[in-house]
Amino acid sequence: MRTGVVFPQIELGGDPGAARDFAQAAEDLGYDHLLMYDHVLGAEHAGREPELWGPYTEKDPFHEPFIALAYLAGITTKLELVTGVIILPQRQTALVAKQVADLDLFSGERVRLGVGTGWNWVEFDSLEMPQHFRRRGKRQEEQIQLLRKLWAQSVVTHDDGDHHIDRAGILPLPKRQIPIWLGGFSEPAWRRAARIGDGFIFAGRNTEAAAEVKEQMDEWRAEAGRADQPFGYESILSYKKTPDEQATDVERWRKAEGSHASIVTMGCGFTSVDQHIDAITKWRELSA
Repeated sequence: MRTGVVFPQIELGGDPGAARDFAQAAEDLGYDHLLMYDHVLGAEHAGREPELWGPYTEKDPFHEPFIALAYLAGITTKLELVTGVIILPQRQTALVAKQVADLDLFSGERVRLGVGTGWNWVEFDSLEMPQHFRRRGKRQEEQIQLLRKLWAQSVVTHDDGDHHIDRAGILPLPKRQIPIWLGGFSEPAWRRAARIGDGFIFAGRNTEAAAEVKEQMDEWRAEAGRADQPFGYESILSYKKTPDEQATDVERWRKAEGSHASIVTMGCGFTSVDQHIDAITKWRELSA
């Protein structure tokens, strides 16, 4: 099982030095990957209709993942760089294809693109994509198809409900098909990943529940004729537990044959990057 860390960006205060120290510590400790969450805009929750149900507000700082991971790519050599997850439907697909292709090129093919549909409709509105919020799942499927086409062909002609490309493409092309993992909390997201994804990232679910969903997803993958294709499962585990509970989580996920696990150290009351580094040091020993 490959292990990684979740970049604790809402608790590092936007400090570039803290970002550097955390990423380099994770690499020195032997972690396989670093995963970064995404929000372009935070929004006040009060007085919204429909309500905003997600955990982040206007008070939570987020770095833009492609920019931040490009910086981290330059100061690390081995860490896989993971978006966990980019809110893909609120972005322009061709631009994402270009950004990720370059990030993969400059990092030495270390990118794993995790994508999700999001929950913050205010963010969609502010990014001038309000029309896509209600159909964001369908749009995501179309985007994944187009991303793969843009990464494989120097000249693309493509038409669907949202995209029109007439004999155009991105250069330089990436040297591979960059893996696209999905994330989410609902059955449609799980089914979508089973049909078209390269893996799935579980967040906000305990390992027992994630293992049950994984078993169901394996069945859906078989029904789609994809049982023999490579597919990964990642569980994001919380450090806000006792060491025994953390060890149980790791062992349960291993037993379920999960391929990846990441530890998130946010929400533990830490006030410095050194505390986060101390936590991932302890968890590395526990999960080895």
